[in-house]
Amino acid sequence: MSELRQERAPIYEALERFRRMRVVPFDVPGHKHGRGNPELVELLGERCVSIDVNSMKPLDNLCHPVSVIKEAEELAAEAFHAEHAFLMVGGTTSAVQAMVLSCCKKGDKIILPRNVHRSVINSLVLCGAKPEYVNPDVDNSLGISLGMKVSQVEQAILNNPDAVAVFVNNPTYYGICSDLKTIVKLAHEHGMKVLVDEAHGTHFYFGENMPVSAMDAGADMASVSMHKSGGSLTQSSLLLTGKGISAGHVRTIINLTQTTSGSYLLLSSLDISRRNLVLRGKEAFERVVALADYARDEINKIGGYYAFSKELINGNSIYDFDRTKLSIHTLEIGLAGIEVYDILRDEYDIQIEFGDIGNILAYLSIGDRKQEVERLVSALSEVKRRYQKDKAGMLTQEYIEPDVVMTPQDSFYAETESLELTKAEGRVCGEFVMCYPPGIPILAPGERITKEIIEYILYAKEKGCSMTGPEDEKIERLNVLVK
Repeated sequence: MSELRQERAPIYEALERFRRMRVVPFDVPGHKHGRGNPELVELLGERCVSIDVNSMKPLDNLCHPVSVIKEAEELAAEAFHAEHAFLMVGGTTSAVQAMVLSCCKKGDKIILPRNVHRSVINSLVLCGAKPEYVNPDVDNSLGISLGMKVSQVEQAILNNPDAVAVFVNNPTYYGICSDLKTIVKLAHEHGMKVLVDEAHGTHFYFGENMPVSAMDAGADMASVSMHKSGGSLTQSSLLLTGKGISAGHVRTIINLTQTTSGSYLLLSSLDISRRNLVLRGKEAFERVVALADYARDEINKIGGYYAFSKELINGNSIYDFDRTKLSIHTLEIGLAGIEVYDILRDEYDIQIEFGDIGNILAYLSIGDRKQEVERLVSALSEVKRRYQKDKAGMLTQEYIEPDVVMTPQDSFYAETESLELTKAEGRVCGEFVMCYPPGIPILAPGERITKEIIEYILYAKEKGCSMTGPEDEKIERLNVLVK
């Protein structure tokens, strides 16, 4: 494929041709180019609603692409160094589910770190595979989970030679990367596939001096959140596959869970964003890294905060670090990350990505400018001056090793009863509990509820973490398996 083709955006071009044809719609969607919903037109604009259309021959079909969507997928595959790329409109959640369901069936073992996004464990609920967790090391001073050590992965492979796949985060939410190339080599030597969650790693394919991307490391499949650092619309994503993976089989799996009414707003945003990153991504992400480095320097000058970066690299559990991630430790000023998160939004009109017990993450990408970063630095300085307190009694632990009793599927579908959270110690959980974002479960179905977990949940609630997962919206009760 030539460089010239990457300058094309076939879905966008087909939509523009369609818009100029002024076709009379006797199909869905029912708003009929916005005429039936003027308030929607006022919100989104006439141009936007005019291309919110249904699949048809001139525009192809996401379930079985043969023309413009197929061409857009071929261009994405080339841009991301993959054998095949699938355009996903159900977010990276649907891409992760498709990866796991493509490789795992009921009873299969999959090796993975426990600090995965809930979509991974949801996939195990759907297919009945059994997780074999590699518990990540924890940086106790920062209270964050690290990457998987090669030695830990190797031991898990030796202990579970019948496992079908190894799942890796690249990077974690905080920017931590494992030694992906070595893990891929190890897994492949033992006949296992490597599946990679690259929700936060789109820029690895385009920036210079970045951690290695999944496809360049030789992974079999990767899920890439184009809407995060890649600039496409929310909920649009890519699923990439490497050599030896049947694209037809993966498409069949995707069609089990993904909508048959793919949004052309999302599809065209993927198409345009891929083109943008190919043409301008190298320079754009060079600016993002420089901006993040500048922000770290300024924040660390304030004192009390610690904006961490590549100095954490140890060649093992922190094999590499994503310098675009502006992760900031807050406990030294006596505030939980979630407290700083709330203060920044409520007092300073600054919305950051998330705050947890000990850290905040300000997500920097291609749309950020220096003046906004300076506003964030200034606000953090004021927050310290106005709200700093003694850090005594602050909880630091971010990762609690799970006691896995049953598979996610068996426990999710088992008979349960509702118990008060404080009375659930020792019982097996039948649902998820997590702070969102980042969406990494504190408890997953099939795990034993311990005193430490209960205390963590209560503390997180008290500090203002947004808790999700359980049927009880107040998170005062949990569904546990009937004895």
